Amino acid sequence: MKDVKLASFVIGKDQPLTVFSGPCVIESEEFALETAAALKEIFSHYPFQFVYKSSFDKANRSSIDSFRGPGINLGLKILQRVKTECAVPIMTDIHLPEEAAPAACVADCIQIPAFLCRQTDLLVAAAKTPATIIAKKGQFLSPWDMKNVIQKLEAAGKREIILTDRGTCFGYHNLVSDMRAIPVMQSFGYPVCFDATHSVQLPGGLGHATAGQKEFSSTLAKAAIAAGANALYIEAHPRPAQAKSDAATVMAFEDLHTLLAQIERLYEAVQCFSGSSL
Repeated sequence: MKDVKLASFVIGKDQPLTVFSGPCVIESEEFALETAAALKEIFSHYPFQFVYKSSFDKANRSSIDSFRGPGINLGLKILQRVKTECAVPIMTDIHLPEEAAPAACVADCIQIPAFLCRQTDLLVAAAKTPATIIAKKGQFLSPWDMKNVIQKLEAAGKREIILTDRGTCFGYHNLVSDMRAIPVMQSFGYPVCFDATHSVQLPGGLGHATAGQKEFSSTLAKAAIAAGANALYIEAHPRPAQAKSDAATVMAFEDLHTLLAQIERLYEAVQCFSGSSL
């Protein structure tokens, strides 16, 4: 498995753990700056590489009335201010090929949403930017199917690739996480991230919105580290009940603090055993 560069970080085997965290969507400029500064302070207590994540548009919503964000023009201006003033790397997602180039002018990492991971034009457009690409495994795909996603990105010239597992559809309104997906996708030669908060979604579970079982996020995050994940994706919010997106699954800042302390010890143990002959 190769190491992948993201901003000044290196992600891969025997590298510090990278954690992508932030609110699902940009709720306002003030809110983005507030959350980025608070998360940077939280992560300063741990030996992790922190990347701030928030979306300028959430196109995949259950309801036409769901909050989507400020849009690409204002959203990227806000993320640029966060990047400059808080001095943190930025990840955001795109939904259309024409969004790739402008997003890469700000974001160090472009995320391909799970539902769009088979969209060839989107993958190719993202791959032609200088940004590191994180492709999320679709809920409808097996981990073995992600090799095709990698081949599309590589064909367009991209070698800075990370794959993300975020659970697999299991009947109606439910997801399951198969930890075999982590070593399976690592076998394709690139680091693998585990999405601990989207994996506990109950898609469409509220009818007009997605439900969730956030009480299992920490358990799955720790299981993913034990399985050898190279990065974690944990959406976090200072006031989860008021979150304008993913309120049912986003992690409270205080709970994130608790989890990171546990992850630090677990990741250290896994790294130690990975180099052991036992």
